[in-house]
Amino acid sequence: MRMRRKKNLGKRFENNDYIVLCKSTDIYRLPEEDRYDVQNLKEMFNNDNPVELEIGCGKGTFVTTKAERNPNVNYIGVEIIDNVIISAAETAKAKNLPNVRFFNCGAEILQYLLPKHSISNIYLNFSCPYPKKQYENHRLTYSYFLEIYKYLLVKDGLIKQKTDNDGFFEFSKQSFLENGFEIFDVTDDLYANLPSDNIATEYETKFASMGKNIHSLTARIK
Repeated sequence: MRMRRKKNLGKRFENNDYIVLCKSTDIYRLPEEDRYDVQNLKEMFNNDNPVELEIGCGKGTFVTTKAERNPNVNYIGVEIIDNVIISAAETAKAKNLPNVRFFNCGAEILQYLLPKHSISNIYLNFSCPYPKKQYENHRLTYSYFLEIYKYLLVKDGLIKQKTDNDGFFEFSKQSFLENGFEIFDVTDDLYANLPSDNIATEYETKFASMGKNIHSLTARIK
């Protein structure tokens, strides 16, 4: 079911300084040199702490909880749907979290917005699986996106993925291995031996309650 458009969305964006960027993929119409709007992360967070990135943060349950639990780590939540990201930003504002910010944009332009080798960990939580073969290049573990992650990650930085979709998980494992990553901590049933520090997203809670297996893995550039 399509989410109902939130009221006063424009004004709510204006009144929430947790959303620091709103960018369209239309930047690809610009010359290469004009696409860059690289953010100064030290100025953004007023510190030099490590920065972690959740791509597709939805309503922000995961990223705001991570920020609460880890005050010495900075977090950026990325979400392309403005009607959704406003909920995440308003949660962060209500909790007065100093170490989380949000980008309202697609993952495909992150290399123009973030410094090279600036991200310690990337989280891909229940990304859209795009199950039809003709749309596989939209999957966030497709080779194009993996090259962006290589650009963003620090040395020994990690990608952590969770999904309920069997086909997408198999695709992701193969894609990581074919594109210069090693994978470990691979499981097809996360809840059989649930880590004590696991943070369930909105979708994870829903799918786990339905008895669906939750797949997860960690990837690192070789």
